[in-house]
Amino acid sequence: MKHAMKHRVATKRWVALASCWVGLIGAGCSAGGGGGPSCRAGEEGCECLSGECVGGAVCVDGRCEAPSGGMDAGTPEGMDAGMVDPMGDAGPSGPADVGPNPDAFFAEDPPPMLCLEDGSMVSDPTPPGGTPECPDDKNREGCRCAPVGETAPCWPGLRVNRNRGQCMDGVTTCEPFDEFTGRWGPCEGAVLPDPEARLGPASCRCFSAGRWEIDNLSPCFVSDGTGTVTGAVSTFLSGGAPSCPSISSGPPFPPMPGTTWSTNRLTVDCEGRFELCYTLKAGDAESPSDADCVVARVCTETWYEERDATQELPELPAWNTMTAAEHACARQFSESGGYGEMSVRGLSVECDPIDDGEGGEYVFNRVNYCPSACNEPPVPPELEEECSRCMAGGSGSF
Repeated sequence: MKHAMKHRVATKRWVALASCWVGLIGAGCSAGGGGGPSCRAGEEGCECLSGECVGGAVCVDGRCEAPSGGMDAGTPEGMDAGMVDPMGDAGPSGPADVGPNPDAFFAEDPPPMLCLEDGSMVSDPTPPGGTPECPDDKNREGCRCAPVGETAPCWPGLRVNRNRGQCMDGVTTCEPFDEFTGRWGPCEGAVLPDPEARLGPASCRCFSAGRWEIDNLSPCFVSDGTGTVTGAVSTFLSGGAPSCPSISSGPPFPPMPGTTWSTNRLTVDCEGRFELCYTLKAGDAESPSDADCVVARVCTETWYEERDATQELPELPAWNTMTAAEHACARQFSESGGYGEMSVRGLSVECDPIDDGEGGEYVFNRVNYCPSACNEPPVPPELEEECSRCMAGGSGSF
């Protein structure tokens, strides 16, 4: 990344002219008014004729005095209050030049805190270089650069949204400015967050773009002698295909001992600790309702280590319907179809809560399943359209 040139901001010095006679160039303070060598504020017999006094003092009513609070322009933005004018004479015991105040780099764009895998919270260790107005990590329009003609990534938005979801850097070009340097031109092509979006890619927040891949999403529905579904249980992968466990009694119908439901993996745009859940519901993914009954719900939790890298997660556990309500919901799912709901709740490495905005889980994808009749040809004419639209399950991009 090309760096904007650093600028030192000097404390502004004021020259008071009230009651001072403005004389010839080079006139200054004299001891006893006799035109002798210049003197410092407070020295015995020091009188000011014109111009600046030594050590940053000013001429007031014919005497060299230290600047008063009312005449001080204050500490310029981005500077530590202890910084001295590099052009002044602080003396051997004066305050050190401490440079720009790191906090000023983030006055309007604070760096996120870091929430680590062990649960601790720490501050972002180092601010970028540059100045408060021209931090090196953004290449802002109008900031100094070199060499002229060079291009570099640029970001006109907040750091917390950078490279999240739909957001991406633009490109800027170092344009001619003066004899020695250039300045960055407009940031072309940058994509910023939608100010109206709270969730999803347009919000450019953590967990706004990625994919949760689940290898097996098939449930197993168990019927009695009359063909009525009386419960459901998870399948297991055997030879790469889902299989129902051996059923000897029930309901409830136990899953195959020693098996899990599915392997799965995650690719997402930020690090953090996430709990991902998959919920089977009877209903329609196109028009979900809070009243939709639940067949089963399984979850996996992990610390996701590297943004945009595919990471294997702990396997989704086996499950089976246990209550009368779950058995009935399995029957409804089998007869009229249902869907799988993918959700997440967690905390990003930047301490950004991953939820629905109110502390609940964030549902980022829904997958429609087919009624069981779609799997048994010939498909009834009244189900042909629905069977052409639904699927047996799948992974979820967000």
